[in-house]
Amino acid sequence: MAEHLESVLILGGTGQAGTAAAALLRQWHPKLPLTIAGRDIDRAQRVADELGAATAATIDLRRGDLGLPPGRRHSAVVAALWDDRLHGLRYAQHHGLPYLSISSGLVDIAPEVVAGARRENTAPILVASHYCAGTVVLAALHSARHFDRIDTIRISAILDELDTGGPAGAADLQRWSTATTAGLLRRDGVLTWVNGPDAQVDVRSIDGVDLPGQSIAILDVPSLALATDAPNVRFDFAVGESAGRRRGEPASFEVRIDLEGTDRGGAPTSTTRHLVHPAGQRPLTATGIALGVERLLGLRGDAVTPGIHTPESLLDPAYAVKRMREAGAAFIDAPGDS
Repeated sequence: MAEHLESVLILGGTGQAGTAAAALLRQWHPKLPLTIAGRDIDRAQRVADELGAATAATIDLRRGDLGLPPGRRHSAVVAALWDDRLHGLRYAQHHGLPYLSISSGLVDIAPEVVAGARRENTAPILVASHYCAGTVVLAALHSARHFDRIDTIRISAILDELDTGGPAGAADLQRWSTATTAGLLRRDGVLTWVNGPDAQVDVRSIDGVDLPGQSIAILDVPSLALATDAPNVRFDFAVGESAGRRRGEPASFEVRIDLEGTDRGGAPTSTTRHLVHPAGQRPLTATGIALGVERLLGLRGDAVTPGIHTPESLLDPAYAVKRMREAGAAFIDAPGDS
C-alpha cells in the first residue's frame, strides 16, 4: 500500500529528528516515498540518497508555497522543526493533507487547534508536541494498563545538556522557557499553574543522583490527565549530566514513570518504571514521529478523521512500546514492580 502513496514531505528532514524519523519510516515501509526538505539542498540530497526511494527539496518557510515547484504532490506534511509562520500547516490544509507537528509545545498549539476546527479543514492534524513526540505518554499509558484506577501520575525526565537535539531543539527549549517559567500540573482534579519554589523539585536519575529541576508546562500533563482521569498528574524536568555520561558513555535518555492507584481487585498499588535509551532522546522522538505518520497515512489502523488529534488518541500504547524497544529503548522496573 505504501508504494501507492504520494511522497511524505518532511520539513526539517535534514535535522536530527527529521532524519531519524525518515530512517525509521524507510525501515518500516521500504516503498514509502519520502521528500527530505531543508534549506541546504546538498545536505537534503545526501540524506535522500542514503535513504533510497526519497527525493530532496529546498524549502523556504517564509513563503506560503514553501518554495516548492508547482504541481508537487504529497501524502502528508511533517513539521520536524518550528514553523513560526505556519506556512507548513497552511500548505497541508490548502492541499487537504494530514499534518504532524512536534515543536509547538503546550504554549504554541493555539493556531493548530484553531486550524483544525475550521470548517474547510478536510484532513487530520496530529499535535505531537509532547515530550519525545508522545512516546512518554504512550509508555505511561502502557504501564497503566494493569490499574483499575489511577490516582497519581508523576513523570520525571532528565535531558542531558549535550542532547538538546541540535540548534532547532535548543531553540525550542529557549522559546518554551521564554513563554512561561510556570509549570502546569493537575492537583486534586484541577489543572493548576505553579511557579517559583512551588514548581521547583529534585529529579532523581536511575543511578540515584538528584538533579535540580522543576515542573513544566507540557502537553503530556493534560493528555495523561484526560486519558486516565487521574486527579494528580505532573511532569518534572531537569537538564544536566545523564547517567550515561556519568558512566563515561554517550549522553543517555531517561524518564521515570511513577503511578499510584488501585489494582483490579481494588487494593492500593503503585509502580515505578524507567524508560531509558543509551543514545539519548533522538531515537524516541523519531519513533513518535514515525508512528504518527504511519497512522495518519492509514498504513496501520483505520482512516483518521479530519480535526485535531494527539498521540494517545490515535496510537496503541502496546504497539508503540514494541516499536520503542525495537529502536533500542529499555523499560526497567523498580524492585518489586512488574
